[in-house]
Amino acid sequence: MSDTRAQTPTLEAPADAPRKPAVPALLTPLGLLTVLLGAALPMIDFFIVNVALPTIDHDLHAGPAMLEMVVAGYGVAYATLLVLGGRLGDMAGRRRLFLWGLAAFGLTSLACGLAPDAGTLVAARVAQGAAAALLLPQVLATIQATTSGKRRARALSLYGGTAGVSSAVGQVLGGLLVSVDLAGTGWRAVFLVNVPIAAAAWLLAARTVPETRSPRPSRVDGPGTALLAATLITLLLPLTEGRAAGWPLWSWLLLAVFPFVGTAFVLVERRAERSGRTPLVPPSLLRIPSVNSGLAMIVPFSVGFGGFMFVVAVALQNGLRYGPFAAGLSLVPLCATFFIASLAGPRLVGRFGRRVVIAGSLIQGAGLIALALTVHASWPGTSVAGLAPSMAVLGFGQGMVLPVLMRIVLSELPVAQAGVGGGAMVTTQQSGLALGVATLGTLFLSLLPSVGIRDALLAALLTQLAIVAGTTALALRLPRSVR
Repeated sequence: MSDTRAQTPTLEAPADAPRKPAVPALLTPLGLLTVLLGAALPMIDFFIVNVALPTIDHDLHAGPAMLEMVVAGYGVAYATLLVLGGRLGDMAGRRRLFLWGLAAFGLTSLACGLAPDAGTLVAARVAQGAAAALLLPQVLATIQATTSGKRRARALSLYGGTAGVSSAVGQVLGGLLVSVDLAGTGWRAVFLVNVPIAAAAWLLAARTVPETRSPRPSRVDGPGTALLAATLITLLLPLTEGRAAGWPLWSWLLLAVFPFVGTAFVLVERRAERSGRTPLVPPSLLRIPSVNSGLAMIVPFSVGFGGFMFVVAVALQNGLRYGPFAAGLSLVPLCATFFIASLAGPRLVGRFGRRVVIAGSLIQGAGLIALALTVHASWPGTSVAGLAPSMAVLGFGQGMVLPVLMRIVLSELPVAQAGVGGGAMVTTQQSGLALGVATLGTLFLSLLPSVGIRDALLAALLTQLAIVAGTTALALRLPRSVR
């Protein structure tokens, strides 16, 4: 049974003693570790299948289109429902939704691991993405509502580090699990491993995570929810699935519809806020300078990061003939330096402000240049050790950027909008990751027949370098100092 003390967010003063202020619930170190563990699960699963796709194809005879849907189905459901998940947490209680999300994520992971065919796996991945959308927004909202000052800065930096490291760890862990072939489970282990972790996180959360909710919860914005879902689906689905399906008519029709439903979503949300209702994504959030400038930079950063992780997984396995374990091992230096940089973030940003993000972007660019030179000079004999220095530099630069950006976006959000703001930020990040897989991935795969894997990889790396140059320029719009 859960500890009933953890379910009460505040100790309210009685009516006859109005001068005593409410005492906010505090997130203990173990509670923070628990919510970060819950946050890591959906982030890891966005990437964990990349190195398992060849094995899934072999076992289930999936084919390119189905393999794309294994990735895209999760990503589209995840990105589409994140903001709604944040709103539901504000209304019903963030701890409650966190527990529901963990339970659903564990069950859908089990369904993925037991899937008998490709169609069932795709359906289970869509459900898993929906569970992730229920779970993840509660993490940021809980941190916002139960911490303040230096404790909040530290917690947000750890969240940012978790977000970045988990993405890379997903491919490392996936490669390890597939290569070890636990009890003959093969690729199924990349999903089944979530079940005991989700169960352990559920038990910890029931005792260590305080319940919080918005002091003024509002009803779900039905029209806004439907239009946001339509906007993301009409953009992400054709871009992620269109190439594998041969760019059929439906993919072009969805892309043609995208700007119209996107415009309709903006107009409906503006009208709802002007009329006094609470829209799904209040346009007033984007008028907060830290939110506006931070989200504008998270988009290209996530596009580059998502595309990089996908392209590297394919290039190392198909070009250099790395096994799943070696392909994952090559990312360990990136994971390590990303986490080191994210831990240094609170102290650095307190002293240098936005210059930390600018420096991180420049270091990331240097890492990409070093990686491109390494690939160009040593291919096809490029070793895991040969990739390590450039991967380490790349990860350190990325670790200086993403956690600080997340802290900037959330720094000026009102506590009452913590769930909505956190959901909007993570939706932006996940949509960017999916766009990166679609755009850089499509560029890479389209160039393969004509120029070969090495030059296609170099083209993708140089495209990401151009994206990094753009993010460096956007960093000049960030607030000079960060609270």
